[in-house]
Amino acid sequence: MQETQDAADTPLRTSRDARGVVTLTLNRPQAFNALSDALLAALQQAIDALSCDGTARVVVIQGAGRAFCAGHDLKEMRDQPDEDRCHDLFDRCSKVMLGLVALPQPVIARVHGLATAAGCQLVAQCDLAVAATDARFAVSGINVGLFCATPSVPLVRNVPRKMAMEMLLTGEFIDAHTARQWGLVNRVAAPQLLDDEVASLVDSILAKPASAIALGKAQFYRQIAMGLAGAYQLAGQAMSRNFMQDDALEGVQAFIDKRPPTWRA
Repeated sequence: MQETQDAADTPLRTSRDARGVVTLTLNRPQAFNALSDALLAALQQAIDALSCDGTARVVVIQGAGRAFCAGHDLKEMRDQPDEDRCHDLFDRCSKVMLGLVALPQPVIARVHGLATAAGCQLVAQCDLAVAATDARFAVSGINVGLFCATPSVPLVRNVPRKMAMEMLLTGEFIDAHTARQWGLVNRVAAPQLLDDEVASLVDSILAKPASAIALGKAQFYRQIAMGLAGAYQLAGQAMSRNFMQDDALEGVQAFIDKRPPTWRA
């Protein structure tokens, strides 16, 4: 995966550290990182590259400037009010969201400022989320007469149904602590400690074998959509495959030997 230059006209900046932590920075700060056509295309390109990148271990998504993401670019949408175009836009956004789920790497949303409408959807669709105490979340399309139907899909899979419906029907904001209480984010930190909190979560993931994490993430999302019996069957098959992997055999042997495991990577 190529690193993009830190250019003002680049809608998505990509960076990577030596450990394989890839950071995707939504880079439209003047528009609160609204998901323009160009930004959605850049996100899809990055996801496609990461899907076959065996050296990437964790993906962090963040926003430049004062906000995480303000959702779809309403000005861009209003300039071309065509139903077929809108349908295509929402299809492309859904493809991006599904692509995050399909990635073998855990995806962490690093949230500060506003995360509204499709921006809140992006937080909900990431595997994990860490928010600054100044972060605020809303599915606020209803305030302009547009019910946030697509953001509701991951939202209702993160927060209790009545909480999700209240957010969708009122468009009102919730703060970071409420978001954590409802299950939208995992951790909350003061703004000056946000990077440290994200790093702590990343470090914990990097200490585990990549093979087990990739297999586990795929199984996690597949079983959520299944009935109980099917979910147990799928989970049993996944654990059987997992147990036969070199890292799992090493981890079990290390437990028996009372020593730290040595992962292949």
